[in-house]
Amino acid sequence: MTAEFDLEGRTALVTGASSGIGRRQAWALAQAGAAVVLLGRREDHLRSAVDEIRSAGGAAAPLQADLYDRTEIAVIAARASEYFGTIDILINAAGVNLRQPADQITWDSWDQTLNLNLAVPFFLARELQTGMHAQGWGRIINLASLQSSRAFANGLAYGASKGGIAQLTRAMAEAWSGDGITCNAIAPGFFPTELTGPVYENRELVAKLADQTAIGRNGELSDLDGLTVFLASAAASYITGQVIHLDGGFTAK
Repeated sequence: MTAEFDLEGRTALVTGASSGIGRRQAWALAQAGAAVVLLGRREDHLRSAVDEIRSAGGAAAPLQADLYDRTEIAVIAARASEYFGTIDILINAAGVNLRQPADQITWDSWDQTLNLNLAVPFFLARELQTGMHAQGWGRIINLASLQSSRAFANGLAYGASKGGIAQLTRAMAEAWSGDGITCNAIAPGFFPTELTGPVYENRELVAKLADQTAIGRNGELSDLDGLTVFLASAAASYITGQVIHLDGGFTAK
């Protein structure tokens, strides 16, 4: 690995790391040399993900926490820094998609979606950017979505949160990139995760979505590795405020 992509000596926090995209991103960062704190609610899943990284020679630690409790965000940020030191890289991968029709959305379900998908990435990043600012280096990677720019059925609240993530990423970049902290977002296409489980149960729909891409297939979790490491590395030091679609060309058609 060339020096620009080497994350040796860097420490990362990945939320939503017990499964799916977050878990794969934690793996990719560890393989590139970063020490990774994996945050999630399910202890058994976290332990499994940490053991997987450690068995491959990486450095990882589990942090069980509930990001829905906004009063705990400052505590979570402080706890994350206790394992390997100041957090250099933050990946906000935790998210929820309730897939409710517009007339079934309640105040509670709206708040649940917007809190976890949009508010938490900002407030957690704000806690951690203090340490990044002190050292003049940091990487924040948010998880956007195809629904950051497109409307899908039963996705009103989720789409609103992910549209907000696109603008939040730009605003974070404007606020903090002068301090050496880049802020970008990855907008994945369709990948096999718990969140997309209902989609993948419909084989006809999965095939239709694959046909919509320019490449001709849906995503595999390993497709996340390169972009994740790139945006977290010195190689991406002049890229900030961007939403990069990792979708096989879905949005190109």
